[in-house]
Amino acid sequence: MGALLFLLITTFQPPKPTIGDPVTITFASPTTVEPSPDYEIVSRSGNSVVIRTFVPHTITVTGRAADGPISVMIPIHSVLKPDDKLEPAPLKPPKPEPWPQLPFVAIGVAVLAAIAAWAAVVMLAKRRVSKPRIVIVPADEFRRRLRTLRPDSPQRWATLADIVRAYLAAVRPELGAELTTSELLSRVDHPAIAQILRQGDLEKFSPWGAAPADFNDVAKRASEIPSWAEPPVVQSEEAA
Repeated sequence: MGALLFLLITTFQPPKPTIGDPVTITFASPTTVEPSPDYEIVSRSGNSVVIRTFVPHTITVTGRAADGPISVMIPIHSVLKPDDKLEPAPLKPPKPEPWPQLPFVAIGVAVLAAIAAWAAVVMLAKRRVSKPRIVIVPADEFRRRLRTLRPDSPQRWATLADIVRAYLAAVRPELGAELTTSELLSRVDHPAIAQILRQGDLEKFSPWGAAPADFNDVAKRASEIPSWAEPPVVQSEEAA
């Protein structure tokens, strides 16, 4: 009678367990559940015990309390439908995953950064390359300008005087272009230079123009001015 009383007040949850469900059995008093191949004891806590089984039929859980043995019958339901042919459900084709955008964005940023870096390197390299410096030898430039001067050119004496003045200012700092003709001639002892500068002033400022003179002869003698303005440097020979 005591065992029947225990059976009536023993409960289990869920009311309709299926295969693999954890079943919680609550006894009226502390009970020791005996092991069985029909179920697995998952845990114990006070008057409760949790079991689990994988057999689709009614199992009997037995145990012993202080007042005697206890037996609980629990029907385990199958998860299969009646007359289930056990055929697997048709597989659905996998949904294509969208391409990740972050790697492409990172690659694009890296490419732009590389292009910008190379462009900066190229620009800096171009800036650092110094342009070739063209060195003009005053004597060569002076003779070149003399060759381009034609006897029938307008203002030929004034042009010749300007060519001489520019050359002297380039090779002799004390004969700068700011000097007047008188000031410059006071520092120069060269007949051709004196004649050229005076003829140039007459052509520029005199209402009668330059005095009669052989322009070709004076221009020829002018080509010898560099020899006077830039005499060759004589290097002393060292004693053997």
